Amino acid sequence: MTSSPAFAQDVTPPGYSTPPLSSVTASTPAKELFGRVETPSVGRDASIGFYSNGCLAGGVPLPLSGPTWQVMRPSRNRYYGRPKLVAFVQRLSKKVAAQTSWPGLLIGDMSQPRGGPMLKGHASHQIGLDVDVWLRPMPTAAMTMPAREQIMSTTIVAANRIDLNEYYTKNTLQVLKITAQDPEVERVLVNPAIKRRLCTDAGNDRAWLQKVRPVWGHDYHYHVRLGCSGGDAQCKSQADVVPGDGCGKALDWWFTPGRLFPTPPKVPPKPAPPLTLARMPAQCAAVLNGPGAPASARD
Repeated sequence: MTSSPAFAQDVTPPGYSTPPLSSVTASTPAKELFGRVETPSVGRDASIGFYSNGCLAGGVPLPLSGPTWQVMRPSRNRYYGRPKLVAFVQRLSKKVAAQTSWPGLLIGDMSQPRGGPMLKGHASHQIGLDVDVWLRPMPTAAMTMPAREQIMSTTIVAANRIDLNEYYTKNTLQVLKITAQDPEVERVLVNPAIKRRLCTDAGNDRAWLQKVRPVWGHDYHYHVRLGCSGGDAQCKSQADVVPGDGCGKALDWWFTPGRLFPTPPKVPPKPAPPLTLARMPAQCAAVLNGPGAPASARD
């Protein structure tokens, strides 16, 4: 999930690079460590831990450009995942191009080379099974790398946070439906207003709506989560989605007074302490400190 709706779109200042750490101690936040690793680890791929507390072994990169996808914000180096996530993105984008008027998909954050917490922007995306997809179609022409650092996505949620705007079309509905119908997809996270409109427009074919879950902030992209692989003992699965299409009273809760436009507390809550390596699954230390894949594997 995205902790702020801005982060996945933050433009990259020209020439920016992450500053190195001056020192590392036991209290150093894990995001400061995993956020600076530039290469995936060698060896068999594995998701270790949970989506919001774990790491990625043997990750592989999604090529920055394909016939039906383009990776956005490539300088952030967050286009890695399990091989099955990379294959999913390629498969999904091909289906979208074939079944809608979208030429393809714009791909936002996946995972870092070795997963783990990011310097900013996400609580999850840590084990190579999450991907953000922008809610705007891919251009027919390949964008330059500088353009991919600057172009913005498009919110499809209206200013009242209840309705959708003119950027929502029948193709948006179809893209989300195609995504949710993939058997490897466990959840599709969208803004509650988007879920509300899908409930209205889905018609009689509604089984796929069960996977589409409402979460604040997902108004210009949607978040796709794949499930743990069978027999992958180190990957901690999420609870099953609630039965039913998730419409009606279950969805109305999101639009009750105080939730749509919540009043900020007079005394802000004390922030949780940052996640450290010691609080992550034990295998993540070896993933973090192990040898990296050669540069050719990342091209």
